[in-house]
Amino acid sequence: MFLPKVSQSFCLKLLPLICAGALSACAVGPDFKQPESPKTSSYTETTLSQKLTTAPGVPGGSSQEFIEGADIEAQWWELYKSPELDALIKKALEQSPTLGAADAALRVAQENVNAQIGGQYFPAVSASGGATRQLQPSAIYGLPYGSDTYNLYNASVNVTYKLDVFGGARRAVEGAKAQAEVAQFQLEGAYLSLTANVVTSAVKEAALRAQMQATEEILKAQTNLAEVTEKQLLIGTVSKVDVTSQRTLVSNSQVDLFTYERNLAFARNQLAALVGELPSNANIAKFDLANLQLPEKLPLSVPSNLVRQRPDVRAAEAQLKAQNAFVGVATANLLPQFNITGSIGSASLTSNNLFGPNSSLWSLGGGILQPLFQGGQLLAQRRGAIAAYEQAAFQYQATVLNAFQEVANALRALETGAQALKAASDAERYAYETLELVQQQYKLGTASYLAVLYYQNQYQQAKVKSVSAQATRFSDTAALFAALGGGWWNRSGPAFKPKDIANKDQNETSGNN
Repeated sequence: MFLPKVSQSFCLKLLPLICAGALSACAVGPDFKQPESPKTSSYTETTLSQKLTTAPGVPGGSSQEFIEGADIEAQWWELYKSPELDALIKKALEQSPTLGAADAALRVAQENVNAQIGGQYFPAVSASGGATRQLQPSAIYGLPYGSDTYNLYNASVNVTYKLDVFGGARRAVEGAKAQAEVAQFQLEGAYLSLTANVVTSAVKEAALRAQMQATEEILKAQTNLAEVTEKQLLIGTVSKVDVTSQRTLVSNSQVDLFTYERNLAFARNQLAALVGELPSNANIAKFDLANLQLPEKLPLSVPSNLVRQRPDVRAAEAQLKAQNAFVGVATANLLPQFNITGSIGSASLTSNNLFGPNSSLWSLGGGILQPLFQGGQLLAQRRGAIAAYEQAAFQYQATVLNAFQEVANALRALETGAQALKAASDAERYAYETLELVQQQYKLGTASYLAVLYYQNQYQQAKVKSVSAQATRFSDTAALFAALGGGWWNRSGPAFKPKDIANKDQNETSGNN
């Protein structure tokens, strides 16, 4: 279809009005001000020890120290020196549906920004054309006879532009951009949560495996002692009660073993879900606490920087910015709306003369609309926008408080966890030495069976607690990295590389619409 060429004079008439509207625009409503960082120089109520307690010779017992002001590596999990863990996280970052969904939500928000910019900042231009055959009686012209049948051809270009005099369009775009920031930081939050969950789940898998192995060793020793006790019953050196008590201990350990096996299966299933695979197809590596290295240097960000590092805090700030912009939009809706419209085209009774010199037509107009009465709708919408901003402000405060709480918890957990591991490893060693001595005395007849039973239980509890304390050291370290933001700002490349999963029959339409 051929369209009429827009005349220079028409453009010169329309352009000043558009420019005047754009240049005179002012944005009503409050301008957003970034919240100030909390004024504090410490995360905890009391001073932290710079170097943590060590427990030499056991997994997770190596030295750790806090480095104030140090930055966080983007791939902080590599500090654990585990190729299996690195490979698992790499797979999770490529396949996680949760991360993919967050990335898609970001792209939706970004396209919404583009749509707002196109719809709010630029004039709407459309082209139309048509051909009509119609009959008109001569009577409508006051003639007493006949009628005329003719063809009418027309083509035109229409322009509509809304002057952003009070900045409502600007605030709408500002709000859309802020919502895109929310989606961006939600993606970073999903990235941080995924990597931290993979690390802690792998540590949990390793801990359960170690506890199960320890229980198997204890069960083996208990079974051997039960067999010895049964032989002693035959020669009359022990009573039936001693045999049944030992067998009870064996059965209880078997119950514990089955529980560890179940929990280990659950942990591996969780890892499979985190990497985006079915449990039956995941082929998850087996982790061992002894093969994990505890990061020795722990970065401790300056408290004033925490609000810029935490994705959840940044998302809450962006949401606050969006609600602030929407107050401006609601305010602008109360004020006059200015519009200009223009049209240029041609009309003719024959198609040959449609673009001839005598077929041109054009129109130029402006309009103003001032809302007077809408049942209080616009005022209610503005009050609601203000209330939504206040809600976002309180949510931001709560998010900041939670961020500092999590860092403080992680720091104290690391400090007390190091001390607990030292005590637990000492308790395990002493319990094992005591059990060995009592078992030898029992075989020689100088110790009672009740003493053996007591120290078996004592060693079993000490061993399990020691393994749990080892795992806690690794998990608490990961919790600190996550609480401080995870170093996403040092990452090169996007958080997720999307794959094209759209239906192949869905074809994109081209154009500038």
